Amino acid sequence: MEALRLYTLGSSWFSGEDGKKGAIVPGQLADLAVLSEDYFSVPQERIKQLGSVLTLVGGKPVYATAEFKHLDPPPLPVSPDWSPVRHYGGYGSKRVQGASLALAHCSHPRTSGHDAHPASCAPELRSPLGCDCFAF
Repeated sequence: MEALRLYTLGSSWFSGEDGKKGAIVPGQLADLAVLSEDYFSVPQERIKQLGSVLTLVGGKPVYATAEFKHLDPPPLPVSPDWSPVRHYGGYGSKRVQGASLALAHCSHPRTSGHDAHPASCAPELRSPLGCDCFAF
C-alpha cells in the first residue's frame, strides 16, 4: 500500500502537482492505468510483472490491449515523412529487430555509392543510393 501511495500521491507532490493528480477524486486529472492483475492480491514478487491493459490520459484511452483492445487508438502519423520509422517500423517492431540482427552481421566496408551488398546485408536496409546498413 505504501509503495502505491508513494507512486501516485508521492509523484504528484514531487512534480509540484499535489492536489491536481495522484488520486481518483473529482477535479483531479483523469490519468490512470488499469493493470493486468489486482495489485493488492498478487504476491509481492509478482508486482514487477504487472502491466497496463488500459491507460487513460486526460480521460481518453492512449493504450489498450487484452479485453480493452477495441479502445486502442490508431497509431500516430509518422513525422517527418522521410523518417525510417515509416518504412521499418518503430522501436520493438519485428522488422527493426530483424534489421538489428542484420546490422550485427554486415561487416563489409562502407564506401560512398557502392551498390554491391553482401548476402548478410538485409534487403530492407538497401537503397538506390548505396548501402544503409551503417557498417563502418
